[in-house]
Amino acid sequence: MQAIRYQSYKITNNRSTKMEDALVIEAPLQININQEAYTVVMRTPADDKELIRGLLYAEDIYKGKDTLQLSIIKDASYSTIIEVTLPEDKIGKGYLNKRTLLSVSSCGICGKKELKDIEVTGKSLSNDLLVSQSDIQKMFLQMQEAQNTFHLSGGSHACAVFSKNKQLLAIKEDIGRHNAVDKCVGTMLNNKNINNAHIMLVSGRVSYEIVSKAFFAKIPIIVAVSACSSLAVDFAKEFGICLIGFNRDNKMTIYANPQYISYE
Repeated sequence: MQAIRYQSYKITNNRSTKMEDALVIEAPLQININQEAYTVVMRTPADDKELIRGLLYAEDIYKGKDTLQLSIIKDASYSTIIEVTLPEDKIGKGYLNKRTLLSVSSCGICGKKELKDIEVTGKSLSNDLLVSQSDIQKMFLQMQEAQNTFHLSGGSHACAVFSKNKQLLAIKEDIGRHNAVDKCVGTMLNNKNINNAHIMLVSGRVSYEIVSKAFFAKIPIIVAVSACSSLAVDFAKEFGICLIGFNRDNKMTIYANPQYISYE
């Protein structure tokens, strides 16, 4: 369940109407690694295992191919604690940047200890596929039609990932933008088709963290409905990612690597 109904009053022309409104659920997920608390993520319940898989992958804690060993320690009133058991020799260097603060759904930097912890290094991505604006609009329409929680509540974000052939590989919703991205990455890792990922669509704005998550997953094109941050644009230029914002009303703004887009 990703939405819950609350009583409310709708005010129109100074007249009130009592009604029930669907709100997207925001609740804490505590992630323990080897019986030690690692972080708390505010997320929308559902796909927690995929969220954890994608998060640990992006944080360079576990990038192995084996299925994660997970156990639910607590699951009550949408508040959940999940234990992850990892062999010590399989834990990546990212664990040293342990998030000691609450990681809220709207800020990927929250909980990072130092500014150097947000640095991402690696070889720039390459891309040999041109995507047209009409292709992008068709993919966005497909994502929007599948946003069931948003249609119900109006309060969730979505991420959708497509292949070079414009085939939908994963679509997930969450209260947090980067949570939805992690859920998609985790799903593709579990389905062993992450190497086919090529185009990422997001329903909100793009921060540096979403660009870095796409980079780790080797996805060279990101398209957003809303704005992009300056750091997101800097990262996209550095990592060979085509970054597009304000994709709406048959308009879009390309901020990095425009050579990936064909103009009709």
